[in-house]
Amino acid sequence: MLKKFSWITLFTALIFLIPAPVFAEEVETSLAGSIGWMTLIPPIIAIILAFITKNVVMSLFVGIFSGTIIMQFYYGSNILLAIIYGFTDIVDYILGSLADPWNAGIILQVMTIGGLIALVTSMGGAQAVAESLAKRAKGPVSAQLITWALGVLIFFDDYANALIVGPIMRPVTDKMKISRERLAFVIDATAAPIAGIALVSTWIGYEVGLINDAYQSIGQDVNAYGIFLQTLPYRFYNILMLLFVVVTSLTLREFGPMKKAQERARDTGMLIAENSEVETDEEEQEVLNKNKATIWNALIPIGSLIVFSFAGFYMNGRTAIIGGDNTLLAQEVINSPFSFATIRETFGASDASVVLFQAALISSIIALVMGVSQELFTFSKGIDIWIKGMKTLMITGVVLLLAWSLSTVMNELGTADYLVSLLGDTMPPVLLPTIIFILGAIISFSTGTSYGTMGILMPLAIPLATALDPGNSEFVIMSAGAVLTGAIFGDHSSPISDTTILSSMGAGSNLIDHVKTQLPYALAVGTISIVFGYLPSAMGINIWITLPITFIAIIAMVFLLGKKVETIPSKIE
Repeated sequence: MLKKFSWITLFTALIFLIPAPVFAEEVETSLAGSIGWMTLIPPIIAIILAFITKNVVMSLFVGIFSGTIIMQFYYGSNILLAIIYGFTDIVDYILGSLADPWNAGIILQVMTIGGLIALVTSMGGAQAVAESLAKRAKGPVSAQLITWALGVLIFFDDYANALIVGPIMRPVTDKMKISRERLAFVIDATAAPIAGIALVSTWIGYEVGLINDAYQSIGQDVNAYGIFLQTLPYRFYNILMLLFVVVTSLTLREFGPMKKAQERARDTGMLIAENSEVETDEEEQEVLNKNKATIWNALIPIGSLIVFSFAGFYMNGRTAIIGGDNTLLAQEVINSPFSFATIRETFGASDASVVLFQAALISSIIALVMGVSQELFTFSKGIDIWIKGMKTLMITGVVLLLAWSLSTVMNELGTADYLVSLLGDTMPPVLLPTIIFILGAIISFSTGTSYGTMGILMPLAIPLATALDPGNSEFVIMSAGAVLTGAIFGDHSSPISDTTILSSMGAGSNLIDHVKTQLPYALAVGTISIVFGYLPSAMGINIWITLPITFIAIIAMVFLLGKKVETIPSKIE
């Protein structure tokens, strides 16, 4: 026994003493340049595990752990120490993600809106709205089109879209036996795709800023917002995904896993797949007094959320611009406070995470006062309901924190840098927009962030397009559009994307089931964006000829691949 213990002690000591010379010699170089394909290990592990186990929390945790082990081993730790220190590093990454003001604002926003929805539901507002919409949604077609229309109306922010539309439409689509996966898809397809191309949204400032910086790098002063507007016809994926939702909703045609989900909902009444867990601890909130249920108990609080969000975007952005370094822009904002240009700039400069949290908090107070004044609950009971609503989204906050932590790990490993390095210096110009679109999708899918992907690729795409086809301004604009829409395509498909997580939560769907059913649709629309969009456009075919062709291709694909799935007996829509 003593001899065996001695061998174990000696073996452990040797493990602690063995260094990792392969990577230790390259500490000064970038991780992406030193370890190459190994930078892809964390996202690959997280994504594959998520699909296999359907346990998102565990999968993200293991993905982060694999990344911290790689970094520890790279910086000279032996295997055992790399595992030990890698585990302790996970806490630092999670704390760092929570300490980030933007991330903290998003979590507070999500939880506060959860409390607001609980108050609205307890006052009977959600039920009254659902019943009102149900009278207009006489079947699965109109139910899905109403969901799509609500998503388009909440164009100003993708997070707000995912958090508002789902809880409102869920009772309506449930009644029509529309699967939660399909509801999550419609919500997700009208979140980032519409916010990314809206003329005024929380995305605009970032996108316009990237375009401006990229043109500045090649010595050109341009109207960046004007360039942004010119990219809109080339945002094939965003436009075609919105069209795809309408066509599949009108025809009730589905294919792939979504078809199976819709058939399951129709044939068995199971709106969620068997053995699938929803990433919320949601319980059915009781309506306290059905006799006092009115749509105003929903419209006033939700309307307040939207109104105060708009006002907040303007005021927050205005403060940021006036206090910033751009004196010309600040003067324009002061001189023309309500011009379209000022509204656009203020929305872009605002901190959406803070504004939406503030708006949700004010709307919650309004809902609380309404409930107390109608004697639906006491102030103390209202607070309890609000807190209970926040608790239902606690697991969503955990998933978001882990997703952000994984993104930070991949950033330090240089995952995106490695993927960008695969883009060759020379290529036929006709392929550039397509390659940018595909690379943007891969980076965004792997990292779960469209913003980060845009920030990485835009400074490369515009100079590269200018060099490959000098004097062709339309080609440069097309390439810029490919960056913006490719990033949204990948983000829309990724199981570690925050908008994907929030969309599945808002719809009450299992996250991995949402991704599995949505991914074939995203890939199909992405393929048409390339074959009928970017390639013909890069060959010189006019965009106003190309765009209608892509529309026809989408409709043809739905009829060729899709099979009609009637979720309830046919009614007049």
